[in-house]
Amino acid sequence: MTKKILIINGPNLNLLGEREEKKYGKVTLEEVKKKCELHAKLINLTIKFEQSNIEGEIVTIIQNARKEFNGIIINAAGYTHTSVAILDALLAIKLPTVEVHITNIYNREDFRKKSLISEAAKGIICGFGINGYIMALDSMKKILN
Repeated sequence: MTKKILIINGPNLNLLGEREEKKYGKVTLEEVKKKCELHAKLINLTIKFEQSNIEGEIVTIIQNARKEFNGIIINAAGYTHTSVAILDALLAIKLPTVEVHITNIYNREDFRKKSLISEAAKGIICGFGINGYIMALDSMKKILN
């Protein structure tokens, strides 16, 4: 049976391709989604791709995931460093979670070096650009097998 993975993207990731190109590159979120869909198909996973700029919406998306998905990949973006609510939602639903970041959060500003959501993650992938999403899908496949 094909496993279903939810990929959640946080605030400002809808602006990929036009914001801070030196840090985030020129690829749009829609292009990231397409790359993930192609790769997921190759490794026999089904994905749903979500994005929200609103913390409460992300919490609701996470809560609803427990009914439909086998795992979560999350790039909480700026909420990574501030959201106890997202952490609590991830802990509550008990789905395997992989945290992903396009940039290396550990070589950026001091406030970005602390991830509140990592406690809920099986692992974190950061600093590999959009390829981190593909690495997260491969990791999730191994976690679920």
